[in-house]
Amino acid sequence: MVITKRLARTLFLPVSLLLASAAHADLSAVPTGNYQDDPTHAYINFQYTHLGLSTPTLSFDEFDITLALDADPTKSTINVNIEAASIITGSKIWTENISGDDFFAIANNPSITFASTAIEAAGTDTYTVTGDLTIKGTTKPITLDVTINGAIIHPLSGKPTIGFSANGQLLRSDFGMGKFAPGVSDEVELTITAEMIKS
Repeated sequence: MVITKRLARTLFLPVSLLLASAAHADLSAVPTGNYQDDPTHAYINFQYTHLGLSTPTLSFDEFDITLALDADPTKSTINVNIEAASIITGSKIWTENISGDDFFAIANNPSITFASTAIEAAGTDTYTVTGDLTIKGTTKPITLDVTINGAIIHPLSGKPTIGFSANGQLLRSDFGMGKFAPGVSDEVELTITAEMIKS
């Protein structure tokens, strides 16, 4: 049996719940350096509205998130690389449609990327992260509101681990994917949550 990221997250969910109470958000509790997402505890989802009737939630199953943590968190950098073909829609027909030229055009654009360009402190354990998002060959700036959920020495692995949640908004028409708007909302809500392990 092949264990995908999605299945692995399901299998390890109870462990995640047990650890949640042990986390705190002081980044000084972990060393600086390079961090990589834990594939069993990382999620990238996006939502839009469909004819005012529903709010579909789609996700990606294969991606890499890397963080270069500086002693001054505002001097850190974060990069995300997503395999566009790993999109999960819940429907074979919709997966085929959204993979085509009207939307992600995956055959010619296999990757979706985000590279931070600036990080600003926005409050206790919160940051505003600005970066370049590239979808379907088009690059646009996007801003993410990021909350540090915890920074600990993981009680099971013994490794420094950081947990964060991020959300932001974008217009899909900015990336050449505006078909059916405004009936299907042009506005898309992006959410990322992940546990980052010291490399």
